[in-house]
Amino acid sequence: MTNLKTPAKEVGFTHEDFAALLDKYDYHFSPGDIVAGTVFSIEPRGALIDIGAKTAAYIPIQEMSINRVENPEEVIQSNETREFFILTDENEDGQLTLSIRRIEYMRAWERVRQLQAEDATVRSQVFATNRGGALVRIEGLRGFIPGSHISTRKPKEDLLNEELPLKFLEVDEERNRLVLSHRRALVERKMNRLEVGEVVIGAVRGIKPYGAFIDIGGVSGLLHISEISHDHIETPSSVLKVNDELKVMIIDLDSDRGRISLSTKQLEPEPGAMVKNPQLVYDQAEEMAAKFREKMLAAQRGETIEETVEATVETTEAPEVEAAVETTEAPEVEAAVETTEAPEVEAAVETTEAPEVEAAVETTEAPEVEAAVETTEAPEVEATVETTETTEAPEVEATAETTEDEEKSAATVE
Repeated sequence: MTNLKTPAKEVGFTHEDFAALLDKYDYHFSPGDIVAGTVFSIEPRGALIDIGAKTAAYIPIQEMSINRVENPEEVIQSNETREFFILTDENEDGQLTLSIRRIEYMRAWERVRQLQAEDATVRSQVFATNRGGALVRIEGLRGFIPGSHISTRKPKEDLLNEELPLKFLEVDEERNRLVLSHRRALVERKMNRLEVGEVVIGAVRGIKPYGAFIDIGGVSGLLHISEISHDHIETPSSVLKVNDELKVMIIDLDSDRGRISLSTKQLEPEPGAMVKNPQLVYDQAEEMAAKFREKMLAAQRGETIEETVEATVETTEAPEVEAAVETTEAPEVEAAVETTEAPEVEAAVETTEAPEVEAAVETTEAPEVEAAVETTEAPEVEATVETTETTEAPEVEATAETTEDEEKSAATVE
């Protein structure tokens, strides 16, 4: 058996062909892309990353984290594979610049927007202060707390390294603005234990032309100048002084804006008492607050304050007489006219104090009487009611025992 050897064919594949093939299948990288890469060399101020390009990409140390980094090995390790953000296009050497910081930055803003949407409370340490407020970090992002939203008695300088509960006020990635509120976080927590119409004790912490700021259990509420008294006040300082302790009533809780509105005006037992006799206001504060809550409940039921007052009057003053006026109808009046006799009048006097009013209301057959019935709220009827409330029994009996002219007139009406 003979072995035949076939001569090997020469493959015409040069280095130039190989380079052209690489160019053909090379990835096209653009700034803004996120790619996978492997760390293969760490340098003092950066690292070289293999992302599959012809030239190794480079990541500087300042782009390794959203936080400050002193040593690259704090963030990355050799042969580690992770995601990188392409920061810039190729330079003259064909090298791309990468970033981890940008990825963390985008994901941090996404997380912050989610927290804001959930109206979450976050906690963070103050790492710096300035004239305007304090600086914190949320998810690695720098946040600012305005001085007006720091609710503490400490100077701002003493807040360094102190952890504060915070709420989001503004989240704007385009403008790189992250604004938070310490006051709103405290107010929300306090609001969970407060109710509108509740009387609390507070201390005056600041006075402005438009009102006074009252500290109630660590949070600040506004006592507006219009809610100090029913009397006109030129300036809050004419009634209140800093550090004064007083009773105030909560009239509004705005958790969205972190505001508590207070009032002493609603606690005045008489107009101007807060100016003339504040102690009277404090002594009767709970009683006046209870009346305020009753009005609030009446308003929720669709009743007006006047209706509530009238209902109270109807149940306390001459209920039988008023009931007779309200239920006056022609058939009942005729029946009353037919049975009107002197003995029955005397019996009526014993149970009610207003027989003459009932007779006046119940005589509906004559035109004059009908006019009186149709205008039961006229001054004449009211005057008659007022008279009957003060009429004593002997006088009524004497009236019932008068001459027979009244009986004849009643018979005429029949």
